[in-house]
Amino acid sequence: MSDPEASSSAKRPLPVVFSCAGEALTSVERALFEKANPFGFILFKHNCQNPNQVRWLIKEMRQAVGRDDVPIFIDQEGGRVARLQPPQWPKHPPARLFGAIYEEDPEWGTEAMRLNTRLMASELWDLGITINCAPVLDLFVAGASNAIGDRAFSRKPTAVAELARMQAETFLANGVLPVIKHIPGHGRLNVDPHMVLPVINASRAELESEDFVPFELLKDLPIAMNSHAVFAALDKEAPASLSSKIHADIIREVIGFDGLLLSDDLNMKALDGLPADRAKAALTAGADVVLYCNGTVAEMEQVAAVLAPMGDESWARWERAKSMVKPPPENYNQSADSARLDILLGAVAFQVKSVG
Repeated sequence: MSDPEASSSAKRPLPVVFSCAGEALTSVERALFEKANPFGFILFKHNCQNPNQVRWLIKEMRQAVGRDDVPIFIDQEGGRVARLQPPQWPKHPPARLFGAIYEEDPEWGTEAMRLNTRLMASELWDLGITINCAPVLDLFVAGASNAIGDRAFSRKPTAVAELARMQAETFLANGVLPVIKHIPGHGRLNVDPHMVLPVINASRAELESEDFVPFELLKDLPIAMNSHAVFAALDKEAPASLSSKIHADIIREVIGFDGLLLSDDLNMKALDGLPADRAKAALTAGADVVLYCNGTVAEMEQVAAVLAPMGDESWARWERAKSMVKPPPENYNQSADSARLDILLGAVAFQVKSVG
């Protein structure tokens, strides 16, 4: 007799998020996605020309894998990291602006964050995008690499946690799953991991008392993304994304996060090795799903060839994540929120001398 559980597992998607090269799928991409059945897809600026085009691209992706509920990811933080660009979509402020407002007046800061997030969630929901890789829980550290910079809310861990909590819960209440990043916290980056492997030399005591704190306070959230930084005090040999020690001892135990854990993009230059080897190493280390985001068909084929369908534990985490998001309320008044946000930002602008 066949094992029904094994049969069900075999039908699950591969634990990988892929992307595509342009504004529509090519026949080669469509064939790859149909065969590979990736967990989800992620959109970048070059994939997003206008709303109708984005909706059609997402429809193509869902048709290719035959799953209407396939997760569609995007990095729409605001500020420098925004894949949906004006004039087709509104421009949203960077996280650090909300942190600066919060440091002047916590009530105004959290309310501005709520309004901005609800507007952003409405834009994503309208397109069919279901997961946003935000909020950033990394600390704002003066003198660190600009790879984070104004993407961080604050230097203060509790301020980061409160603003990130507001953003994440507002996303969840309005149809979008948030992703907290970059666990266990890489605000101290000395270089940009998109270009080279960073090493963070802070002591474990410093990390536990500062960098880990926002993640510990938000450990109940559904999805997190890890970091490509080497934390010398935790594992001198491997970046967090490839370290079983950091996944098991720090992320799952010390921080206590038990949600779906994503790797950061494995195509970053911080990592060495072939695409397939990177993917296997990240999953072996403890990620539930890996991101491979450069849209190159040959490399995606290599990654897909070495992966097995998602296992029971990872799939249960995904099912739990899905259960936490609610559809947005009907008759949402976008213009009222936008007007209220403009008032809040304008009223405090004179108090905020710098967001750096």
